[in-house]
Amino acid sequence: MMSMLFILVVLAALGVALASLSQRQQLGSASELAAAKAYQAALAGLEWGSYQVLAGTARPACFATKSLALPDQLSGFTVTVSCTRTPASGTVSDGDQTLAFYELLATACNLPSSGACPNGATTEANYAERQLSRTLNK
Repeated sequence: MMSMLFILVVLAALGVALASLSQRQQLGSASELAAAKAYQAALAGLEWGSYQVLAGTARPACFATKSLALPDQLSGFTVTVSCTRTPASGTVSDGDQTLAFYELLATACNLPSSGACPNGATTEANYAERQLSRTLNK
């Protein structure tokens, strides 16, 4: 009787440990997927910002910071894109070329604050954020 009770206790403890391990694996997998989606959302924001700069006039001023909710596979993610032009007005000379530089910063997250990323106030375990930057010249 004692050995049977011991075996039941050991099997119950093993079952709890396996259930806990399985749950951690599922949460880890979901976190990795959210991180990959956040990266793709930030990359989409950089592409949008690049198009705004490169398709514009010869040397456009930067666009205002813009937050975009993404569709389809990236639904649930928001990307906030900002642009900084150097120099703020005018150009920089490099030999016989004149250039203006545009620094794009895209921050994507799945739990935006007031419709914009990043969300520094969240304590949610499933929060995913990614920030990418790109420099363009025109």
